[in-house]
Amino acid sequence: MSEAAPKRFYTEAKAEPAEGGWGVFLDGRQARTLKRAPLTAPTEQLARAIADEWAGQGEHIDRTTMPLTALLSAAIDGGRDYARQCLDEVINYLNSDLVCYRAETPDELVRRQTKVWDAYVGWMKDAFGVSLTVVAGVIAALQPEEGLRAVRDAIADESAETLLAIRIATNITGSAVLALALWKDAFKSDEIFEAARLDERFQAERWGADAEAQEREARLYEDFSAVVSFLRLT
Repeated sequence: MSEAAPKRFYTEAKAEPAEGGWGVFLDGRQARTLKRAPLTAPTEQLARAIADEWAGQGEHIDRTTMPLTALLSAAIDGGRDYARQCLDEVINYLNSDLVCYRAETPDELVRRQTKVWDAYVGWMKDAFGVSLTVVAGVIAALQPEEGLRAVRDAIADESAETLLAIRIATNITGSAVLALALWKDAFKSDEIFEAARLDERFQAERWGADAEAQEREARLYEDFSAVVSFLRLT
């Protein structure tokens, strides 16, 4: 933790009803975002979880241990303009989505990708009526515009909190499809994370695990878990 981390200035952190939802209150005063907006959650459950993050701080406030606070603050400060940017990014990601670009060799990797990722491609058809184009190798393939519109229409009216969480999950997994499946709770969250790491798992089996890569994955999983919690509580 940085020596510049602010000292804890409050004794009690609580979730209480506030204008627009549920606020996080520190000794009776509502906490603020980085841009000084009231820190107001859309649900009581999220507000309580964020209050727990504040209550769990020691002598200094370590923002790196407060992922739910950071996510809510970003959604509030960004507003609808930022939410629209998140929406655009998710839709655009479908054109380079992990689950749609398959290996040509080796055969075992091809089989694993087919077994795991085809389930998500099929789910997109069932959930959104979207038939995704799947290709092998480095050939680029844009998804049908009608499919992109269908997904956009399905999520465009979601809250800024939800759209932010879907965008972050997309970036972590490399797949808007996996992020959408996470949002809809269509598969177990750990299964989704493993689906995103399929190629890395295969390479580790063949060539051995790399310590630096393992550390990076641990950080990714920590970030992914925070997004899962945020989505479930929002």
